[in-house]
Amino acid sequence: MTDPKWLGAYSGQSTDELLALVADYRVDSIVLAFEQALGQKAARAGDASLTEEERIVLAIEALEREVNNGGYGQFLENDSEQYATIVIDSLKRIGCPAVAEITKRALEIPGEVDEHQDELSRCDDLYYQAGEDIEGRLLAFIASSRHAIRLP
Repeated sequence: MTDPKWLGAYSGQSTDELLALVADYRVDSIVLAFEQALGQKAARAGDASLTEEERIVLAIEALEREVNNGGYGQFLENDSEQYATIVIDSLKRIGCPAVAEITKRALEIPGEVDEHQDELSRCDDLYYQAGEDIEGRLLAFIASSRHAIRLP
């Protein structure tokens, strides 16, 4: 059996067309394609055009991207911080309660990111050790919510 391929980028597929790629492509690359597609949709039609389910995808992907690239501090300092108000409930909704609790702990740290880097680093470590398949659970959520995730 060969390893699944990496889906390079979103290229206009519908929700069902992207979901049909699961047999051949890595789950994380398919979820990334959904994030790209939804980002394009928001840029074109505005954030108000997004459904609750689409916002969940964007919030979780923003958290994944930022924490994996630079930790919770990066999530809080970059534009992805706009998802801080929904990311905890979003994680719970897709079935990642441990990461939701870790994220809640990180977001409750008061003050400036620089002042609390040690506490945020501890949350980063817990995040990496949580063992929840965020990408897999997010893809399952997308599949079960396909009616509300509308791609061109």
